[in-house]
Amino acid sequence: MMSLAGSGGGRWARRGEWLEATPGKVITGAEDKEAAIDKWLLETVRMPEKLHVRLRREGGIQWKGDRLRLALFPDKEAGIEPIWEEVQVLHEDDFCLVVHKPAGVAVHPDGSGKGVTLDNLVAAHYASTGEAVAVRHIHRLDKDTTGPVLYAKNEFAQQILDEEMRAKTISRLYVAIVKGKVSPGLKVIDQPIGRDRHHAARRRVSPGGQPAVTRIVGREVLNEATLLHVQLETGRTHQIRVHLSHMGHPLIGDVLYDEVDSSKSKHNIKLDFDRQALHGESLSFRHPWSGEKLEIIDPLPEDMLRLRAQLSGESHV
Repeated sequence: MMSLAGSGGGRWARRGEWLEATPGKVITGAEDKEAAIDKWLLETVRMPEKLHVRLRREGGIQWKGDRLRLALFPDKEAGIEPIWEEVQVLHEDDFCLVVHKPAGVAVHPDGSGKGVTLDNLVAAHYASTGEAVAVRHIHRLDKDTTGPVLYAKNEFAQQILDEEMRAKTISRLYVAIVKGKVSPGLKVIDQPIGRDRHHAARRRVSPGGQPAVTRIVGREVLNEATLLHVQLETGRTHQIRVHLSHMGHPLIGDVLYDEVDSSKSKHNIKLDFDRQALHGESLSFRHPWSGEKLEIIDPLPEDMLRLRAQLSGESHV
């Protein structure tokens, strides 16, 4: 059982498959309690209309004394095979899970049936805690990018967080280590991104592409490189990698978007770093039920700490 207070649904507790909430006088003082419940759920809690209709139809909304009971936590199959490897949990409650994605692990299967994905590890995590929860990731990271990934633990949370993604109110901050000295004047990259007709896996800045905006909100000058703090306003495939490469500052280790012929490169960096130097350092979102603003921090992984130290002339043990 867990309880939280916030600006959305307020205090709540989980009892099995049911959530119990105490909305207070907004319902207890209403003449038409059922109408007041519906209004509170749709307007204050932001319950999606289709979910509200289904819960009403199935008896999943009940008023008991001064408490509202909602059937928000029914058992669900994971939907993917659990694979038992350690997963680093950054945040978890009955609605949300945020886990660290390591380098070299895709978020979800690519259809080939090969490789362990983060979804497999999350399925195993749920099983290990005795929860029957469907695996629902809300966003993705590239296979070789590290950082936090958000999962919804029930249908209510999934629909709320999916809408937050569409409304761009889920904020993601990244650390990128790029080649060259990035001008202090470069703060916004507003360039559309489309497919590269000559390379199936690659994207490129293209006038006919989808709108894409990347903001540089902080920087640290290194030796022949720059560490950037980057915020996304849009979430196009490979967006940070495409935008920074387009501006002449490819990510260190990014073989897909670095110059094809290194002999022609204007950046003379020779480093042993076997992935793109990109990490999601924080994820901010509103809790689906309470409305509380959550900021989940994911510290720089060891390989990027070593790279940063190497490029700044420091030692890192």
